[in-house]
Amino acid sequence: MELTWHGHSTWLVSVGSTDLLIDPFFDNPMTDTDPEELDPDYVLLTHGHADHIGDCDRFRGTTTVGTPEVVSYVEDTYGVKDTMGFNLGGTVELGDAYVTMHRADHTNGMDTDYGATGGMPAGYIISDTKPTQVSDADSTTFYHAGDTGLMSEMRDVIAPYLEPDAAAVPCGDHFTMGPMQAAIAVDWLDVDHAFPMHYDSFPPIEIDTDDFVKEVTATGSDAEVHVLDGDETFEL
Repeated sequence: MELTWHGHSTWLVSVGSTDLLIDPFFDNPMTDTDPEELDPDYVLLTHGHADHIGDCDRFRGTTTVGTPEVVSYVEDTYGVKDTMGFNLGGTVELGDAYVTMHRADHTNGMDTDYGATGGMPAGYIISDTKPTQVSDADSTTFYHAGDTGLMSEMRDVIAPYLEPDAAAVPCGDHFTMGPMQAAIAVDWLDVDHAFPMHYDSFPPIEIDTDDFVKEVTATGSDAEVHVLDGDETFEL
């Protein structure tokens, strides 16, 4: 599995021959990538805020995936044609990947001039094997937490039953968790690898990522923190 961070919450996850692009928003200072250069098989949307769906219409011939409310919104507003809605707790097979949707603690207003709402925001657990109650040491699993606050489901559901090996957690504070709560999330998730995201894109979420590294260490977690450069790829 290859994980490429394009800044903010935008990740390209490659599982076998399947490319999944999460929360396409390339108008951020961390990336030099032109979205037209990418050809994902699927675009996954965690929620409907503009800094997570801003470039969702740049990928023709791909399938856009999210909650029914969010994909209906991008159909109507962005002209996205090929969509698939599913919902919290569901697992869908997308090419070589199995994608499980889990809630995120956040808001989900869309087109706020009209008060549209996308329902519950989400995060995605992406694996190369179908999740079951039988632990599979050979599987590889990545958790994109979406925009979320700290929630006990990370410790009580995601860690023991979905068993992520790596997690990308928002840590820019103000709109999501800051470094301290994001570090607790990493500890609760019991992952081997942790990646900060959703920071330094605009002034309210500018942080020193060293604070996140120190906070993860302070929890006693064994996770290795990787502060990626924009457009950098990590092989999981």
